[in-house]
Amino acid sequence: MTAVGIDLGTANTVVCHPRRGVLLDEPSAMVVRGHTRSKRIKPIMVGHEARALTGRNPVGFTIVRPLHDGVIVDLEAARAYLAGVLPRLPSHGWRSRHPRAVLGVPAGSTALERRALLEAADEAGVRRARLIAEPIAGALGCGLNPLEARAHMVVDIGGGTSEVTAFCFGGILAHRSCRVAGDDMTLGLYQYLRNEHQLIVGELTAERVKCQLSIEQNLSLIAHGLDAATGRPRMVTLGVTELVEALRRAVDTIIGALATSLEDLPPEAVNDIMDEGIWAFGGGTLLRGFDKVLEDALGFPVRVPDHPMTCVAEGAAVCLSHPEVLDAFDGSFAPTV
Repeated sequence: MTAVGIDLGTANTVVCHPRRGVLLDEPSAMVVRGHTRSKRIKPIMVGHEARALTGRNPVGFTIVRPLHDGVIVDLEAARAYLAGVLPRLPSHGWRSRHPRAVLGVPAGSTALERRALLEAADEAGVRRARLIAEPIAGALGCGLNPLEARAHMVVDIGGGTSEVTAFCFGGILAHRSCRVAGDDMTLGLYQYLRNEHQLIVGELTAERVKCQLSIEQNLSLIAHGLDAATGRPRMVTLGVTELVEALRRAVDTIIGALATSLEDLPPEAVNDIMDEGIWAFGGGTLLRGFDKVLEDALGFPVRVPDHPMTCVAEGAAVCLSHPEVLDAFDGSFAPTV
């Protein structure tokens, strides 16, 4: 294995091979001893093992998420994380072969943020890395051709960033990005449980409840935590409709920011998008009823692929055999709006 597509996300890291498919899908987290201000960070655990320790890490250990809002804010932490997670791929000689990689990055990222990602990849052993805007990579993962003379529109709701992008013939037609996404939904649930039910829960519990909303068929969910008044353990039963409404503020912020992209959409592109619909991917699109809310706000039918969590990495892997896509969209990164 000498070439892979990588979606280094705020919440999850997905690595995909062009022929073997998804090789790795783990949380973007690591455990380090002490603090992260040292010159060289060495992770003790990464991925699922590190995520499982969130909220219960012993004194002297720190849980680190190397990305925030979809981009690198601590270069050394990102380097250490990549150096810790990439050797877990099912292949010997990962470092010795100097593999190629295409990495997804938010379309609204700055030049400095993109350079930081390339530097972290290089220091982790990826010698020939190229970047692709995540909406374009996700579109490829959905089976779309971003080089054809037909307009497409995609929505990517990740852990730290939400983006909507319309494109045609290798160029961007309209784009909006906001740094309110899945993590803000989790925070909204945490605050709701604290304020309305006087229940203090951990990050993993809030995340679990949010994820259950997308798959649970029952009308209620159970959450365990500490009573805010007494500090004693308590369990509450929560209605699914109630929890969906608790997420409304974060969802409305995301939708409001993305809907403004319609102002820049060329009129001739409307027919194309209306015929095909908008493709929505990323973990946030799994939230119950999100596709309907998005459809009502944008006015286009919304389609969700079978594997919305891995579309970006799959599309990045496709770029390895289609460098013309990388060349076409190389200068198409847009400032965050």
